[in-house]
Amino acid sequence: MAAKRTRIARIDAPDFAALGPERLEALFDAGEEVVRCQRVLARSGENPISELLGARNFFEWDHHPPGDVCDPETLAQYFYHAHPGPTAKGEHGHFHTFLRGPGMPRSCRPIAGPDGAPPEDPKDAVAHLVAIGMDEFGRPVNLFTVNRWVTDETWFAAADVIAMLDRFVVDLARPSWPVNRWITAMIDLFRPQIEMLIEARDRVVLQRARRLGHDVYDDRDLEVTAVCPIDIDAQIDAVGEALGAA
Repeated sequence: MAAKRTRIARIDAPDFAALGPERLEALFDAGEEVVRCQRVLARSGENPISELLGARNFFEWDHHPPGDVCDPETLAQYFYHAHPGPTAKGEHGHFHTFLRGPGMPRSCRPIAGPDGAPPEDPKDAVAHLVAIGMDEFGRPVNLFTVNRWVTDETWFAAADVIAMLDRFVVDLARPSWPVNRWITAMIDLFRPQIEMLIEARDRVVLQRARRLGHDVYDDRDLEVTAVCPIDIDAQIDAVGEALGAA
């Protein structure tokens, strides 16, 4: 009998009042940057998706831009694509965000790679941070985490992946300066939810592994591990309210 699919973890909004003024200020600043980048794109009739696609045809599975975006200094990486599956409902596609080995904190220790073993050289590691689901109008609608096989990544424990979030900075003019700044700020604005998603990812993977009696990093019945709906305006309003109360 085939193993049942594991239920995806659903994440709600965090308790912003518990974050403290310093962290709330950082979230609010990130929110202003996200809005600023969207405004600049909109003035040119663009959004983060259309800006990256340009005149290219859009096909499922293709990476946009071709070859991905990778900051050679920070080793932060991202691409946009779409494919059928549990996250496809209500989505046009999604951004996948990563950090590559040399850009990671030295304390990070890989657990498993594509062949089951960690890479011999930590510099060969690549960690998936979070995916940003987008609707057809270029608006972010959710965040989600995935199992190892989905992005062919190197697996790190949640604490290590969370430590990598500070290192996700794409400071490049190309292929789009506003999109690079936008996606960097999105990670900062939704940092509380992203941390919760990464922790939920580990819980889901561990629970399924315990049930089956072996690791499940390559289990095709476990794709998306955790998901959280998002709304930029609601996030900024909630942060502002908590900051005012603080």
